[in-house]
Amino acid sequence: MKIGILRETKVPADTRVPLTPGQCRMLEEKFPEVRIYVQPSPFRCFPDSSYSKEGIMLTEDLHSCDIIFGVKEVDPDTLIKGKTYFFFSHTIKKQNHNRKLLRAILNSRIRLVDYEMLTDSNGGRIIGFGRWAGLIGSYLGIRAFCIRQGLEPMPPPQKFRRLPDMIKTARVYKLPQLKIAITGDGRVGSGACEMMDAFRIQRVAADEFIEGNFRKPVYTQLGPDKYNRSKDGSPFGLTHFFNHPDEYKSNFSRFCESSDLLIAAAYWDPRAPLLFTGQQLSNPGFRIKVIADISCDLNGSIPSTIQTTTFSEPYYDFNPSTGKVEPPFSDPSNITVMSIDNLPCGLPAEASSDFCQAVIRNV
Repeated sequence: MKIGILRETKVPADTRVPLTPGQCRMLEEKFPEVRIYVQPSPFRCFPDSSYSKEGIMLTEDLHSCDIIFGVKEVDPDTLIKGKTYFFFSHTIKKQNHNRKLLRAILNSRIRLVDYEMLTDSNGGRIIGFGRWAGLIGSYLGIRAFCIRQGLEPMPPPQKFRRLPDMIKTARVYKLPQLKIAITGDGRVGSGACEMMDAFRIQRVAADEFIEGNFRKPVYTQLGPDKYNRSKDGSPFGLTHFFNHPDEYKSNFSRFCESSDLLIAAAYWDPRAPLLFTGQQLSNPGFRIKVIADISCDLNGSIPSTIQTTTFSEPYYDFNPSTGKVEPPFSDPSNITVMSIDNLPCGLPAEASSDFCQAVIRNV
């Protein structure tokens, strides 16, 4: 079997890898019948020389490979007909911006194995970068809030060499009083909570979060039962919600009035209700001033997420009155949004290593 490792073609460049140099060597040693070929890339967090030192072949041409691994969407013009590809296609929700890619996959008779759709017997995802997205996205959200408050800005994630360095910075940073709502209790949400612990932010129950007045930073983590309710008034059922999200409506408005920072870390089904509406954004009682949208569904459950951002320009302001994008931190009445769609690239080597271990274990 010949396995190819793609050079990422997403713009801006994604620096993650589906298999690290050491893991490539380990696979070839464990499975003597397997050979791995890597397309050269100037962008990876692991340079080409790291693969060469491990005895892995570098080549532009992957036509001889049986299976080809990438991370993000592949440029449709580079697809090789008839192959099996593994990557995040971001087509599962019928995303319009990747329609051309999906058509090219079908026309080229390619078998696409999307990491997002690999699950265990209970339907839980077995491969992903969720924890790392949660860690880095929540850090960037807190960083934006502090900038809005005129405090000394924390370093951006890409300035850290390793996660322990970021956590060390978080532990010594003195945060102002703020209330943070986190939606989602999966891997992404768990990663966000891990960063809350690094900042020493106290966790409180949802009801206490809404009703309490706190003199220190606090956060609450919300499962879908806390911000959705049945349209017919029947009790919330998690399995029923997953199967019939269109039969529910949002119950998040109470958190709009009691949160300073929203960290959106929940998977959103397009059939499910919006978290809140564009009209709610402009209500006088809407308190949220920073939204770290880790899920990053453009024009999805959060009306202010209308474009993606990058690590070089991680934020924009959303004017709730006009619905338009404005420069970040330009007006206190605006809402600052973080919507980077490749958050694990903030710490790409560590995130890739974790991801690769899951690929080796499960694929």
